[in-house]
Amino acid sequence: MRNSFARIWGQLTESMLFLPTAVLLIILIFDFFFIPGFFSNLRLQDGHLYGSLIDILVHGSPTMILAMGMTLVIATGGVDLSVGAVIAISSSVAAIMINPTIVGMNLTDPRLFINNPQYTWMPLWLVFVVPLIIATLCGLWNGMLVSYWRIQPMVATLVLMIAGRGIAQLITNAIQIIIFNDTFAFVGNGYILFPFALYVAVAVFIGAWLLTWRTSIGLFVQSVGINYRSSFYSGINERRVKLFAYSFCGFCAGIAGLIIASNIRTSDANQIGMYTELDAILSVVIGGTLLGAGGRFSLMGSAIGALVLQATLTSMLSFGVPASAITAVKAVVVVAVILLYAEQTQSFLRGIGKVSVRQEAAR
Repeated sequence: MRNSFARIWGQLTESMLFLPTAVLLIILIFDFFFIPGFFSNLRLQDGHLYGSLIDILVHGSPTMILAMGMTLVIATGGVDLSVGAVIAISSSVAAIMINPTIVGMNLTDPRLFINNPQYTWMPLWLVFVVPLIIATLCGLWNGMLVSYWRIQPMVATLVLMIAGRGIAQLITNAIQIIIFNDTFAFVGNGYILFPFALYVAVAVFIGAWLLTWRTSIGLFVQSVGINYRSSFYSGINERRVKLFAYSFCGFCAGIAGLIIASNIRTSDANQIGMYTELDAILSVVIGGTLLGAGGRFSLMGSAIGALVLQATLTSMLSFGVPASAITAVKAVVVVAVILLYAEQTQSFLRGIGKVSVRQEAAR
Protein backbone atom coordinates (compact mmCIF):
# COMPACT_ATOMS: atom_id res chain seq x y z
CA MET A 1 0.00 0.00 0.00
CA ARG A 2 2.77 2.40 0.98
CA ASN A 3 4.80 1.44 -2.07
CA SER A 4 1.78 2.23 -4.21
CA PHE A 5 1.41 5.61 -2.50
CA ALA A 6 5.09 6.37 -2.97
CA ARG A 7 4.90 5.48 -6.66
CA ILE A 8 1.80 7.62 -7.24
CA TRP A 9 3.25 10.49 -5.22
CA GLY A 10 6.48 10.30 -7.18
CA GLN A 11 4.61 10.47 -10.47
CA LEU A 12 2.58 13.44 -9.25
CA THR A 13 5.56 15.44 -8.05
CA GLU A 14 7.46 14.80 -11.28
CA SER A 15 4.57 16.18 -13.35
CA MET A 16 4.86 19.80 -14.49
CA LEU A 17 1.16 20.25 -13.68
CA PHE A 18 1.49 19.28 -10.01
CA LEU A 19 2.63 22.58 -8.50
CA PRO A 20 0.44 24.98 -10.54
CA THR A 21 -2.62 22.80 -9.95
CA ALA A 22 -1.84 22.54 -6.24
CA VAL A 23 -1.44 26.33 -5.95
CA LEU A 24 -4.74 26.91 -7.78
CA LEU A 25 -6.54 24.47 -5.48
CA ILE A 26 -5.05 26.14 -2.40
CA ILE A 27 -6.31 29.53 -3.57
CA LEU A 28 -9.80 28.15 -4.26
CA ILE A 29 -9.91 26.39 -0.87
CA PHE A 30 -8.93 29.67 0.78
CA ASP A 31 -11.77 31.39 -1.10
CA PHE A 32 -14.23 28.72 0.01
CA PHE A 33 -13.51 29.24 3.71
CA PHE A 34 -12.71 32.94 3.94
CA ILE A 35 -14.74 34.68 1.21
CA PRO A 36 -18.50 34.26 1.75
CA GLY A 37 -20.43 33.54 -1.41
CA PHE A 38 -17.37 33.07 -3.62
CA PHE A 39 -18.74 29.78 -4.94
CA SER A 40 -22.42 30.17 -4.12
CA ASN A 41 -22.79 33.27 -6.32
CA LEU A 42 -22.38 31.08 -9.41
CA ARG A 43 -25.73 31.35 -11.21
CA LEU A 44 -27.39 30.95 -14.58
CA GLN A 45 -29.22 34.07 -15.71
CA ASP A 46 -30.67 34.75 -19.17
CA GLY A 47 -28.72 31.79 -20.52
CA HIS A 48 -25.41 33.15 -19.18
CA LEU A 49 -23.27 31.91 -16.32
CA TYR A 50 -22.21 34.54 -13.79
CA GLY A 51 -20.13 34.44 -10.63
CA SER A 52 -16.63 34.82 -9.24
CA LEU A 53 -15.42 31.63 -10.91
CA ILE A 54 -16.67 32.88 -14.27
CA ASP A 55 -14.92 36.21 -13.64
CA ILE A 56 -11.65 34.30 -13.24
CA LEU A 57 -12.18 32.61 -16.59
CA VAL A 58 -13.24 35.70 -18.55
CA HIS A 59 -10.58 38.05 -17.17
CA GLY A 60 -7.91 35.36 -17.28
CA SER A 61 -8.52 34.51 -20.95
CA PRO A 62 -6.20 37.19 -22.43
CA THR A 63 -3.38 36.13 -20.10
CA MET A 64 -3.95 32.49 -21.03
CA ILE A 65 -3.65 33.38 -24.71
CA LEU A 66 -0.50 35.42 -24.10
CA ALA A 67 0.95 32.55 -22.09
CA MET A 68 0.58 30.15 -25.05
CA GLY A 69 2.89 32.26 -27.20
CA MET A 70 5.22 33.14 -24.35
CA THR A 71 5.62 29.44 -23.50
CA LEU A 72 7.15 28.66 -26.89
CA VAL A 73 9.44 31.70 -26.70
CA ILE A 74 10.70 30.82 -23.23
CA ALA A 75 11.05 27.16 -24.25
CA THR A 76 13.53 28.26 -26.94
CA GLY A 77 15.58 29.98 -24.23
CA GLY A 78 14.28 33.48 -24.96
CA VAL A 79 11.74 35.94 -23.60
CA ASP A 80 9.40 38.53 -25.14
CA LEU A 81 8.98 41.80 -23.24
CA SER A 82 7.05 43.47 -26.06
CA VAL A 83 3.69 41.66 -25.87
CA GLY A 84 2.10 44.53 -23.92
CA ALA A 85 3.10 47.00 -26.62
CA VAL A 86 1.87 44.63 -29.34
CA ILE A 87 -1.49 44.49 -27.52
CA ALA A 88 -1.61 48.29 -27.67
CA ILE A 89 -0.77 48.27 -31.38
CA SER A 90 -3.35 45.64 -32.36
CA SER A 91 -6.13 47.24 -30.32
CA SER A 92 -5.29 50.69 -31.74
CA VAL A 93 -5.34 49.40 -35.32
CA ALA A 94 -8.70 47.70 -34.73
CA ALA A 95 -10.19 50.84 -33.17
CA ILE A 96 -8.98 53.15 -35.94
CA MET A 97 -10.37 50.77 -38.58
CA ILE A 98 -13.76 50.79 -36.89
CA ASN A 99 -13.94 54.55 -36.48
CA PRO A 100 -11.18 56.81 -37.88
CA THR A 101 -13.41 59.88 -37.53
CA ILE A 102 -12.61 60.04 -33.81
CA VAL A 103 -8.99 61.03 -34.46
CA GLY A 104 -9.77 63.73 -36.98
CA MET A 105 -9.90 61.64 -40.15
CA ASN A 106 -13.18 63.06 -41.45
CA LEU A 107 -14.08 60.15 -43.65
CA THR A 108 -17.68 59.76 -42.54
CA ASP A 109 -20.50 61.72 -41.00
CA PRO A 110 -20.28 61.23 -37.17
CA ARG A 111 -24.04 60.79 -37.08
CA LEU A 112 -23.62 57.46 -38.84
CA PHE A 113 -21.97 55.74 -35.87
CA ILE A 114 -23.37 57.56 -32.86
CA ASN A 115 -26.77 55.89 -33.15
CA ASN A 116 -25.64 52.81 -35.06
CA PRO A 117 -24.32 49.97 -32.84
CA GLN A 118 -23.20 48.00 -35.91
CA TYR A 119 -21.25 50.79 -37.60
CA THR A 120 -17.72 50.09 -38.80
CA TRP A 121 -15.74 52.04 -41.38
CA MET A 122 -13.86 48.97 -42.62
CA PRO A 123 -15.44 45.51 -43.04
CA LEU A 124 -15.49 43.76 -39.68
CA TRP A 125 -13.50 40.76 -40.91
CA LEU A 126 -10.66 43.12 -41.81
CA VAL A 127 -10.90 44.68 -38.34
CA PHE A 128 -9.94 41.28 -36.96
CA VAL A 129 -7.52 40.11 -39.64
CA VAL A 130 -5.36 43.22 -40.17
CA PRO A 131 -4.42 43.73 -36.47
CA LEU A 132 -3.49 40.04 -36.23
CA ILE A 133 -1.26 40.32 -39.30
CA ILE A 134 0.43 43.42 -37.88
CA ALA A 135 0.88 41.74 -34.48
CA THR A 136 2.41 38.68 -36.17
CA LEU A 137 4.79 40.94 -38.09
CA CYS A 138 5.82 42.52 -34.78
CA GLY A 139 6.65 39.05 -33.49
CA LEU A 140 8.48 38.32 -36.75
CA TRP A 141 10.58 41.45 -36.18
CA ASN A 142 11.52 40.24 -32.71
CA GLY A 143 12.36 36.81 -34.11
CA MET A 144 14.60 38.33 -36.78
CA LEU A 145 16.54 40.30 -34.18
CA VAL A 146 16.99 37.25 -31.94
CA SER A 147 17.56 34.46 -34.45
CA TYR A 148 19.33 36.10 -37.40
CA TRP A 149 21.03 39.09 -35.83
CA ARG A 150 21.87 37.26 -32.59
CA ILE A 151 20.72 40.04 -30.29
CA GLN A 152 19.93 39.01 -26.72
CA PRO A 153 16.15 38.33 -26.46
CA MET A 154 15.65 40.75 -23.58
CA VAL A 155 17.39 43.56 -25.45
CA ALA A 156 15.76 42.76 -28.80
CA THR A 157 12.22 42.72 -27.44
CA LEU A 158 12.87 45.73 -25.22
CA VAL A 159 13.17 47.80 -28.41
CA LEU A 160 9.59 47.04 -29.44
CA MET A 161 8.40 47.26 -25.84
CA ILE A 162 9.44 50.92 -25.77
CA ALA A 163 8.75 51.86 -29.38
CA GLY A 164 5.55 49.85 -29.76
CA ARG A 165 3.50 51.91 -27.35
CA GLY A 166 4.65 55.08 -29.08
CA ILE A 167 3.60 53.55 -32.41
CA ALA A 168 0.18 52.80 -30.94
CA GLN A 169 -0.16 56.41 -29.81
CA LEU A 170 0.77 57.63 -33.27
CA ILE A 171 -1.90 55.39 -34.81
CA THR A 172 -4.63 56.82 -32.58
CA ASN A 173 -3.17 60.32 -32.31
CA ALA A 174 -2.92 59.65 -28.54
CA ILE A 175 -6.73 59.72 -28.27
CA GLN A 176 -8.86 57.10 -26.51
CA ILE A 177 -11.13 55.70 -29.19
CA ILE A 178 -14.57 54.56 -28.05
CA ILE A 179 -15.77 51.43 -29.85
CA PHE A 180 -19.49 51.52 -30.64
CA ASN A 181 -19.70 48.32 -32.69
CA ASP A 182 -21.64 45.69 -30.72
CA THR A 183 -20.42 42.79 -32.86
CA PHE A 184 -16.79 43.63 -32.10
CA ALA A 185 -17.67 44.12 -28.42
CA PHE A 186 -19.18 40.62 -28.33
CA VAL A 187 -15.69 39.08 -28.51
CA GLY A 188 -14.76 40.38 -25.06
CA ASN A 189 -18.20 40.78 -23.51
CA GLY A 190 -20.42 38.20 -25.19
CA TYR A 191 -21.64 34.94 -23.72
CA ILE A 192 -22.63 31.60 -25.20
CA LEU A 193 -23.35 30.08 -21.79
CA PHE A 194 -19.68 30.73 -20.96
CA PRO A 195 -17.82 33.94 -21.88
CA PHE A 196 -16.98 34.00 -25.58
CA ALA A 197 -13.40 35.05 -24.73
CA LEU A 198 -12.96 31.68 -23.01
CA TYR A 199 -13.82 29.86 -26.25
CA VAL A 200 -11.20 31.94 -28.04
CA ALA A 201 -8.62 31.03 -25.37
CA VAL A 202 -9.51 27.33 -25.65
CA ALA A 203 -9.22 27.51 -29.46
CA VAL A 204 -5.76 29.10 -29.20
CA PHE A 205 -4.70 26.45 -26.67
CA ILE A 206 -5.91 23.60 -28.90
CA GLY A 207 -4.17 25.14 -31.92
CA ALA A 208 -0.90 25.55 -29.99
CA TRP A 209 -1.18 22.01 -28.60
CA LEU A 210 -1.78 20.50 -32.04
CA LEU A 211 1.16 22.45 -33.45
CA THR A 212 3.57 21.38 -30.73
CA TRP A 213 2.48 17.81 -29.98
CA ARG A 214 0.97 16.62 -33.26
CA THR A 215 3.82 17.92 -35.41
CA SER A 216 7.59 17.99 -34.97
CA ILE A 217 7.55 21.67 -33.94
CA GLY A 218 7.31 20.83 -30.23
CA LEU A 219 10.41 18.62 -30.38
CA PHE A 220 12.28 21.26 -32.38
CA VAL A 221 11.39 23.94 -29.82
CA GLN A 222 12.62 21.79 -26.94
CA SER A 223 15.78 20.83 -28.79
CA VAL A 224 16.64 24.44 -29.62
CA GLY A 225 15.94 25.48 -26.03
CA ILE A 226 18.23 22.82 -24.60
CA ASN A 227 21.14 23.42 -26.97
CA TYR A 228 20.68 25.37 -30.18
CA ARG A 229 24.19 24.57 -31.45
CA SER A 230 23.63 20.83 -31.16
CA SER A 231 20.24 21.29 -32.81
CA PHE A 232 21.91 23.05 -35.73
CA TYR A 233 24.39 20.22 -36.21
CA SER A 234 21.51 17.74 -35.97
CA GLY A 235 19.88 19.30 -39.01
CA ILE A 236 17.34 21.51 -37.21
CA ASN A 237 17.11 25.07 -38.51
CA GLU A 238 17.15 26.73 -35.10
CA ARG A 239 16.72 30.19 -36.62
CA ARG A 240 13.41 29.26 -38.21
CA VAL A 241 12.24 27.62 -34.99
CA LYS A 242 12.90 30.80 -33.02
CA LEU A 243 11.35 32.88 -35.78
CA PHE A 244 8.19 30.79 -35.55
CA ALA A 245 8.09 31.01 -31.74
CA TYR A 246 8.33 34.82 -31.68
CA SER A 247 5.89 35.20 -34.58
CA PHE A 248 3.37 32.99 -32.82
CA CYS A 249 3.87 34.99 -29.63
CA GLY A 250 3.08 38.18 -31.56
CA PHE A 251 -0.01 36.53 -33.04
CA CYS A 252 -1.23 35.57 -29.55
CA ALA A 253 -0.60 39.13 -28.34
CA GLY A 254 -2.72 40.40 -31.23
CA ILE A 255 -5.62 38.16 -30.22
CA ALA A 256 -5.30 39.25 -26.59
CA GLY A 257 -5.32 42.90 -27.72
CA LEU A 258 -8.56 42.43 -29.63
CA ILE A 259 -10.20 40.73 -26.65
CA ILE A 260 -9.09 43.42 -24.18
CA ALA A 261 -10.17 46.29 -26.48
CA SER A 262 -13.48 44.52 -27.05
CA ASN A 263 -13.99 44.00 -23.33
CA ILE A 264 -13.45 47.65 -22.34
CA ARG A 265 -14.88 48.99 -25.64
CA THR A 266 -12.05 51.44 -26.07
CA SER A 267 -8.43 51.65 -27.12
CA ASP A 268 -6.14 53.52 -24.77
CA ALA A 269 -2.69 53.24 -26.35
CA ASN A 270 -1.04 54.55 -23.19
CA GLN A 271 -2.53 52.04 -20.75
CA ILE A 272 -3.92 49.01 -22.55
CA GLY A 273 -1.69 45.96 -22.16
CA MET A 274 0.43 47.61 -19.48
CA TYR A 275 2.45 45.00 -17.49
CA THR A 276 0.75 42.12 -19.31
CA GLU A 277 4.17 40.87 -20.39
CA LEU A 278 5.01 40.28 -16.74
CA ASP A 279 1.75 38.39 -16.20
CA ALA A 280 2.46 36.22 -19.24
CA ILE A 281 6.02 35.42 -18.12
CA LEU A 282 4.90 34.68 -14.58
CA SER A 283 2.12 32.41 -15.85
CA VAL A 284 4.63 30.40 -17.86
CA VAL A 285 7.03 30.15 -14.92
CA ILE A 286 4.23 29.06 -12.58
CA GLY A 287 3.36 26.43 -15.18
CA GLY A 288 6.79 24.88 -14.82
CA THR A 289 8.67 26.18 -17.88
CA LEU A 290 12.04 27.42 -16.67
CA LEU A 291 12.86 31.01 -17.60
CA GLY A 292 16.25 31.30 -19.26
CA ALA A 293 16.84 27.56 -19.39
CA GLY A 294 14.64 26.53 -22.33
CA GLY A 295 13.72 22.99 -23.25
CA ARG A 296 10.83 21.23 -21.55
CA PHE A 297 7.54 23.15 -21.50
CA SER A 298 3.87 22.67 -20.70
CA LEU A 299 1.07 24.59 -22.41
CA MET A 300 -1.48 23.30 -19.93
CA GLY A 301 0.78 24.33 -17.06
CA SER A 302 1.01 27.85 -18.49
CA ALA A 303 -2.79 28.02 -18.83
CA ILE A 304 -3.20 26.95 -15.21
CA GLY A 305 -0.54 29.50 -14.23
CA ALA A 306 -2.63 32.24 -15.85
CA LEU A 307 -5.66 31.08 -13.87
CA VAL A 308 -3.56 31.13 -10.69
CA LEU A 309 -2.71 34.79 -11.28
CA GLN A 310 -6.29 35.75 -12.07
CA ALA A 311 -7.67 33.71 -9.15
CA THR A 312 -5.25 35.53 -6.84
CA LEU A 313 -6.36 38.91 -8.20
CA THR A 314 -10.08 38.08 -8.00
CA SER A 315 -9.70 36.66 -4.49
CA MET A 316 -7.86 39.70 -3.21
CA LEU A 317 -10.45 42.07 -4.65
CA SER A 318 -13.24 39.95 -3.16
CA PHE A 319 -11.41 39.94 0.16
CA GLY A 320 -11.39 43.74 0.19
CA VAL A 321 -7.77 44.37 -0.72
CA PRO A 322 -7.54 47.81 -2.41
CA ALA A 323 -6.63 47.83 -6.09
CA SER A 324 -3.54 49.91 -5.34
CA ALA A 325 -2.09 47.00 -3.36
CA ILE A 326 -2.59 44.36 -6.06
CA THR A 327 0.94 44.84 -7.40
CA ALA A 328 2.33 44.04 -3.95
CA VAL A 329 0.17 40.89 -3.87
CA LYS A 330 1.62 39.81 -7.23
CA ALA A 331 5.09 40.32 -5.76
CA VAL A 332 4.18 37.91 -2.96
CA VAL A 333 3.03 35.40 -5.60
CA VAL A 334 6.39 35.75 -7.37
CA VAL A 335 8.26 35.04 -4.14
CA ALA A 336 6.01 32.04 -3.44
CA VAL A 337 6.65 30.65 -6.92
CA ILE A 338 10.41 31.04 -6.51
CA LEU A 339 10.25 29.14 -3.22
CA LEU A 340 8.05 26.40 -4.67
CA TYR A 341 10.42 25.77 -7.56
CA ALA A 342 13.53 25.96 -5.40
CA GLU A 343 15.58 22.78 -5.37
CA GLN A 344 15.12 22.41 -1.61
CA THR A 345 11.32 22.43 -1.97
CA GLN A 346 11.44 19.97 -4.86
CA SER A 347 13.68 17.63 -2.88
CA PHE A 348 11.35 17.85 0.12
CA LEU A 349 8.30 16.92 -1.98
CA ARG A 350 10.08 14.00 -3.60
CA GLY A 351 11.38 12.91 -0.21
CA ILE A 352 7.87 12.45 1.21
CA GLY A 353 7.35 9.39 -0.97
CA LYS A 354 10.85 8.05 -0.25
CA VAL A 355 10.30 8.28 3.50
CA SER A 356 7.14 6.24 3.11
CA VAL A 357 9.07 3.52 1.26
CA ARG A 358 11.82 3.39 3.92
CA GLN A 359 9.25 3.07 6.71
CA GLU A 360 7.57 0.20 4.89
CA ALA A 361 10.91 -1.54 4.30
CA ALA A 362 11.83 -1.20 7.99
CA ARG A 363 8.70 -3.08 8.93
